[in-house]
Amino acid sequence: QVQLVESGGGLVQAGGSLRLSCAASGNIFSGDVMGWYRQAPGKQREFVATVTSSGSTNYADSVKGRFTISRDNAKITVYLQMNSLEPEDTAVYYCRYSNIWGGRVTWGQGTQVTVAS
Repeated sequence: QVQLVESGGGLVQAGGSLRLSCAASGNIFSGDVMGWYRQAPGKQREFVATVTSSGSTNYADSVKGRFTISRDNAKITVYLQMNSLEPEDTAVYYCRYSNIWGGRVTWGQGTQVTVAS
């Protein structure tokens, strides 16, 4: 079993920045994928960005050029640096951990990000 602890959400003005962190512990896979998804009120949860244990990254089109995902493998921690935030980025952000094939998924508890216009 894997446990995820998220931090870093909050309230920010449009154009501002926030950094989210998610630390994993427990039965860590030798090859894995860590990432972020988000869910706005009244909408479905959507993909934001992922990074594999080998460093390959993937981003949603809506955040490309503004968000950067990275990870520290020694700490088993993933980060999401969010710049040029827009009100449309307001959502609960969830950390997601899986094996390298996308299975055995664990979700974090979620952290609120609110961008004021």
